[in-house]
Amino acid sequence: MIRYYTIILLCCCNTSFCQEIRGIVMDSGSRKAIEFVNIGIVGRNIGTVSNTQGIFNILLDPEMDADTLLFSAIGYEPRLSRIADLRVRRGNIIYLKKKAYDISEVVIKPRNFTEKTLGVTDRNDKVIAGFKDNHQGYECGIRLDIKKSAILKQVKINISTCTYDSIFYRLNVYSAGDDMTFENILKEPIYLKMSKDTLNNELVINLEPYNIVVNGDFLVSLEHVKDLGEGELYFYTGTRRLTYFRITSQGNWQFSPVPINISVLADVEE
Repeated sequence: MIRYYTIILLCCCNTSFCQEIRGIVMDSGSRKAIEFVNIGIVGRNIGTVSNTQGIFNILLDPEMDADTLLFSAIGYEPRLSRIADLRVRRGNIIYLKKKAYDISEVVIKPRNFTEKTLGVTDRNDKVIAGFKDNHQGYECGIRLDIKKSAILKQVKINISTCTYDSIFYRLNVYSAGDDMTFENILKEPIYLKMSKDTLNNELVINLEPYNIVVNGDFLVSLEHVKDLGEGELYFYTGTRRLTYFRITSQGNWQFSPVPINISVLADVEE
C-alpha cells in the first residue's frame, strides 16, 4: 500500500524571534468560553484552534504586528483583532457575537428531487491520504458539483488506517465559489467523536437532523480541531476528483490530484 502525503510548505517564521500571544474566546452574551474557534492570519497559513476551554496561544513574529487575526466560529459573527493590540494587552478576552439568521419568506414551488450519491464512490486500496500529523486546523475534503439545490442526508467516509485511541473531528459544509473561496453554511457545528474500538472502515454521519440545504456547488470536509496526541488518520482514495485542503485555520485552500473517499447521499433537485 502506498501512503500518499500531501506536500505542505509551511509559511513559518524563525521561532527564535516569535512571541506568544495567549487569550480566551468567549460568547459576548453568556460570557461562556467558545471551543474550537478558528484563529489565524487570512491567507498566511499561520493559525491555530482554541481548546475546549476557549483558550488559544499562537507564536507570531513582531514583523506581523501590522496584520490582523481573524476569529471565526460556526454560529458566530467573525471578528478581526490587530496583532499589535493583542500583544500589548494581558489576559486577552475575545468576545464573539452570536450570528442572527434571517428567516426569509417561504415561497412554495413544486419541485422534483431524486436521491443521489455524490462524490467519490470508487475505492483505491493501494493509495491512501489524510491526516499524517496531529495538526490542529488542518482540514481536507471533496468539492461536489450540482446545478440546483440539494438536501444533504448522509456523509460516508472510507477509513484505511487509524492509530489514535479515539478520534474527534469537525465536519464542515461550505458553499463553493469559482475562485477557491468557500463559505461555511452550517448553523451549528457537527462533531465526530468515537473510540477506535467502535470505528470501522466505513464512517457514516447522519445529516438529516441538521436540515442542511445547499444551492449549487459545495465542499464537505473534515477538520482536525482537537489535540489527539500522537497518531495518524488515513482514508482510502478514488478517482475523477480532487482533494481540497488547507493546512491551518484561515489559510489558503489548495488542492491535490488524489481524492479522498468521501461520498454524500442527498436529495438533488432535478
